[in-house]
Amino acid sequence: MILILGCDGQLGRELGATLAPLGPLTLWGRRETDLTNFKALEKSLSDLAPKVIVNAAAFTAVDLAEIQEELARKVNAGAPELLAHWAKKNGSFLVHYSTDYVYDGQKTGPWLESDPTGPLNAYGRTKLEGDRAVMDSGCQFLIFRTSWVFSLFGRNFPLTILRLAAQRESLEINCDQKGAPTSAEFLAQTTALALRARLTGQGPQGLYHLCAQGSTSWFDYAQVIVEKALSLGFELKAKRKSITPTYGPDPSRPALRPINSELNCQKIEKDLNLYRPPWSYYLDRLLRDLITLDRLGPWPKPLN
Repeated sequence: MILILGCDGQLGRELGATLAPLGPLTLWGRRETDLTNFKALEKSLSDLAPKVIVNAAAFTAVDLAEIQEELARKVNAGAPELLAHWAKKNGSFLVHYSTDYVYDGQKTGPWLESDPTGPLNAYGRTKLEGDRAVMDSGCQFLIFRTSWVFSLFGRNFPLTILRLAAQRESLEINCDQKGAPTSAEFLAQTTALALRARLTGQGPQGLYHLCAQGSTSWFDYAQVIVEKALSLGFELKAKRKSITPTYGPDPSRPALRPINSELNCQKIEKDLNLYRPPWSYYLDRLLRDLITLDRLGPWPKPLN
């Protein structure tokens, strides 16, 4: 039995589809479990007795976490700690997802798993606490630290840019921050590969960086989104040349962001014999899927 927590989020939805061939699945979202109610969560785990726990649930509202840090800590640190200790006690395997925001962004070059952490905001701090709780628990685990996740569902950068570009003739986007846009589909596919390998006893275990190949800035990313969307026939008011760069922290956003979010993924490439497609591959897929959805009804209603 494989349990997926956070099944109604970007990654959770992809995991629900991708992991189905590996065995029976149980999907828990906000309606099925409250991650801040640790007593009830532990009882639910014991009643279900999963052999694999895939935790895709998190408090991901970066700016809101500055105001609600204790709530973010319960979800991002307390719940993973409970999951890890339960997994240790019951011989289960835990997959957990983390973030580039555990680093301070000051390094030149991609971050290694062994590099010192130094989160700049409450979201990063609470996610790092969750990572450490899992690693210190003694359970068998995989932690994937990733960056800039997007999918067809929920709130993410490509969908936001498309919505704004359909409403406005010009956009201003930060040019300082660099990282790898990473598809939730790719994360789910790699998770399936790793779990399948574990069935043979050869699967990876421990902390890994996992993101798409290549990197970009938010500004360049926005330009590519708009340019590709226009070439596919999206009706947008904004054009590539009407997107202008901004520099430095956004004063309207309370949480600081790391400048450099590039992650070195050589470890997972080697241990899983993994090929990482470029981030633009999955962006192309996203845009073409949106066109298909648009034929089914007015976009973006199918995404809600």
